[in-house]
Amino acid sequence: MKKEVKVGVVQATPALFDIKRSVELVIEWIERGKKEGCEMLLFPEAFIPAYPRGISYDAVVGRRTERARELYLDYWNNSISESSTYVAEIANAAKEANMFVALGVTERDEIGGTLYCSIFYFGSNGEFLGKHRKLKPTGLERFVWGEGDGTTLSTFDTSLGKIGGLICWENYMPLARMSMYSKDVQIYLAPTADSRESWQSTIQHIAMEGRCYVLGCNQMVRKEDYPERYQEFLTDEPEIMSRGGSAIIAPNGEYLAGPLWDEEGLLTAVLDHDTLIKSKLDFDVVGHYSRNDVFTFETNGQPLSKKCD
Repeated sequence: MKKEVKVGVVQATPALFDIKRSVELVIEWIERGKKEGCEMLLFPEAFIPAYPRGISYDAVVGRRTERARELYLDYWNNSISESSTYVAEIANAAKEANMFVALGVTERDEIGGTLYCSIFYFGSNGEFLGKHRKLKPTGLERFVWGEGDGTTLSTFDTSLGKIGGLICWENYMPLARMSMYSKDVQIYLAPTADSRESWQSTIQHIAMEGRCYVLGCNQMVRKEDYPERYQEFLTDEPEIMSRGGSAIIAPNGEYLAGPLWDEEGLLTAVLDHDTLIKSKLDFDVVGHYSRNDVFTFETNGQPLSKKCD
């Protein structure tokens, strides 16, 4: 890892259910991050084409509706596939900015019609590095997103440091977190849709448990941001549907930036490699504070960390 790395966290309003405009927004934020001197940028969970908060998809046990199928079709049509030209556009923007980019998306599978909540990773050289698919969508999310597996518990060994992460409530899964720690993650990414203040305790805990930097990232969304065709489903929703709460946290649990509430913005911080080492004097979850004689740990299918420029 470089001695110092400047990172950015994007708290922004997506172009809800509009993939073309969503990609344009991603590129605009990458350009803004470049102007701020960021070497890495993180976007929120499902930034493309938005987290479908407030939409029930008429979910009733034992019954589906044609209206729900139409809503799913709209979400599917505006989701992104790995081989799409949109991915190539984002990769090119990352290359132009010389920036590592981690982007929360709803991913459209190349075969069939399944959607996944994923993180797409882009190298500063414009390479699509890989992805992570959410292992366990939460609650009604399971109605629209499939489950990932260990093969996309991805980590990347870059010049900026070892990077990886989990999406939203995956971060409540102790063994999923341990799969990241076992890869010696230094910059831990936690894109989310949880804008409750209690989420702050979670990302602070991860920083202290993993002795890593944590980048938490969420959307800022108001009811009025939804397209007119969705307004009928939002009658009981508050005017501010996601307050954000994005933050950058040091290995000792202290805030380096944020949390940011009720507005869009780009949070930045400089991460220092020496701080990572110093934090492990008294705790190292995979080192001197582990008890491998008592516990064993294995993750099925987890790939080796990918070495990146």
